[in-house]
Parts: sequence; C-alpha cells; structure tokens
Amino acid sequence: MKGISILGSTGSIGTNTLDVIRQHRDLFQVITLAAGRNLPLLYKQIEEFRPKRVAVATKELADELRIQLMHPPEILYGEEGLIACATHGEVEFVVAALVGFTGLAPTLAAIEAGKDIGLANKETLVAAGHLVMEAVKRNGVRLLPIDSEHSAIFQSLQGERREDILRILLTASGGAFREKRREELKNVTVEEALKHPNWKMGAKITLDSATMMNKGFEVIEAHWLFSLPYSSIDVVLHYESILHSMVEFVDGAIIGQLGTPDMRIPIQYALTYPVRIPLKGGRLNLAQIGQLTFREVDAERYPALSLAYEAGEQGGTYPTVLNAANEAAVQSVLARRLPFYRIEEVVAKVLERHSSISHPSLTDILEADRWAREEAQNMIG
Repeated sequence: MKGISILGSTGSIGTNTLDVIRQHRDLFQVITLAAGRNLPLLYKQIEEFRPKRVAVATKELADELRIQLMHPPEILYGEEGLIACATHGEVEFVVAALVGFTGLAPTLAAIEAGKDIGLANKETLVAAGHLVMEAVKRNGVRLLPIDSEHSAIFQSLQGERREDILRILLTASGGAFREKRREELKNVTVEEALKHPNWKMGAKITLDSATMMNKGFEVIEAHWLFSLPYSSIDVVLHYESILHSMVEFVDGAIIGQLGTPDMRIPIQYALTYPVRIPLKGGRLNLAQIGQLTFREVDAERYPALSLAYEAGEQGGTYPTVLNAANEAAVQSVLARRLPFYRIEEVVAKVLERHSSISHPSLTDILEADRWAREEAQNMIG
C-alpha cells in the first residue's frame, strides 16, 4: 500500500486525488493532508481518510480544528506544517497541488527527503525549474506530471526516443473569453472570467486560463520536464479539451492522448505509473462529439503567452518575476481592486523593471519573488 501526502487537499486536484484513492483503498493510504482555510471540507476529509498528520494555514485554524475533532491527528500550520506533511516518514508519494509559489518549499523538501512527486503546482517549475530538476536528479526521485497537458506529453513519449522529438504541441481551450476580441475585455467581470468552458478548477488557475498565462506557465514547465528548447514547444487552441496535447516526431508522426476533461485520469496515471488500473467515470465517445476544433493562437489577443515565452527564453529570475507579478495581479482582480484586462499590463511592466540574476540560488529566487510582488502591488495601488 502506497503512502500518500496531498498538499492542497481541499482544492480541485486534491479532491479529485481523494476520489481516486476512494476507489482504490487497497492500493493507497492517506498519510498526510495539507489544506489552507477550508476547515469544513478538511474536517470531512480527516474523518473519512484518517491521516496521521494535517497542516492548515494559521495557528488559529489549527487550534479551531483540534477543538472540532474528537480524535485529532497531529495538526500543524504554516510553511513548517506543509514541509512536515511532505516529508513524513511513511509518505512515499507527494501530490503537490498547492496554488502558486507556496508550493515551492514543501515540494523541494519532499524531493530532498526522497519522495516521488506528482506535480500539479506548475508555479514550482516556473519559479525555480533549474533548482527543482537538479534536486530530482540528485536524489533519484521521480517527478510525474499531473497537469493534463504534461501528462498527455509524458504518456505520448512512452517507448519513444527523446532525440526523435521534433516538437510538442500543448493544447489550450482559450479560457472563458475565447470568443471575445481584445478590446471587449475592458467590460468583463470577475464572475464571467471564472466561467471556464470545459474544466472545473480553482479561481486562480481559471483566471490564468482566461489570460492564457496558465498556458505560458505550462510552456515553461514543459521546457523543464522534457528538456526541450522553447523553439520546440508550441501551443494550439483546441476548444473541446479532448486531445490533451501531442508530440510530433522527426518522421512526421504525431502522437497524442485523448480523454474526457477529467483530472482524475492524469492523477491516477501518476499515482500508479507505469501500471494502468480501472477508473470509474465517463468514457470518451468520439462519434457523439462529432468533431474536434483547432485554431492558431493570436499573440496579440493573448499577450500573456508571449510574456511567458520571453521570460522563459531569458531565464534567470525572469520566470520567477513573471509568476510573482501575475499572482499579485490575479489576487487583486479577485479582490476587485484591478480590472481583469490589466493583468498582462501589470506583469509586463514589472518584467521591464527587473534586473535578472542569471543563475539564481534559492535565496535569489525568494528575493525576486518578494520584489516582484511588492512592485506589482505598488503599481496596482
């Protein structure tokens, strides 16, 4: 039985992971759960899965949780709590599903502790890809992608030689406003931005999907996961979210992975790799779908994607700043302090003001992250 830690258990990836485990209790045991502030849902998860250690955002929440539970597990809080959950001695596999830069420290700690990682926290590789991949190699652990796009690439590469890859193609839905022109975005609301056409996701990633910054992050993530230059990573709009991504080889063959828009599929594949096991859920019916739609990405319509390519190409602390400025801008949009259409403007201006460090240490990355957030907040006012 494989011991599992879920970092971000009350989010979309976390709840889907627990549903996979619920179907296969003979294969997996939940050892630790780490959540933020959603105590009602976390309480139910603790009662059902009986983890040995739990982490929440603050001491106050930890105290409140202890009062609620008749037989509480070990309850910790803050970054130390996240790291303790990720490095518990009985944990073999960590599902890294925290939102944003918060996921970096516990993911690095888990790698250093010799845990295999199922990575759904793309910001970890965006902000510190070189440090993470060096740690993976140094500690001999497996880092398996959980994002549907990167899982599709990973699955398409099984049995293939990396030197035979011509390029990879990441598919993108286009987000909530894919039918709107750039000038029409000035009047959109947060509520409209949070209505993704295909997927049910958290607020931050749904907004990132609407700007396509999420896809830009995935480009940077793919660069690190598959050791490919940015010139070999392309993005194509695919409205139905059925073909999750593809690999084109030097002989012209293209191999991709298709499936319903169900995150449990890539989650389970990461948990059981290289074995596949049954999963209850809807099945893909291509005849019923009728057709799959593809479009080129308009760079002027989605400037965030261009910003991500530029930051990735320049390297150093530029991707860290890209992520931090975007997080600050998205948080301001969700707080109704910044219009949706200004996200890319804020990120671009922060990047323009940044003096990059070419080979950053973890300390450099933490400082670049702090600086970028402060710079973005000053700009937003």
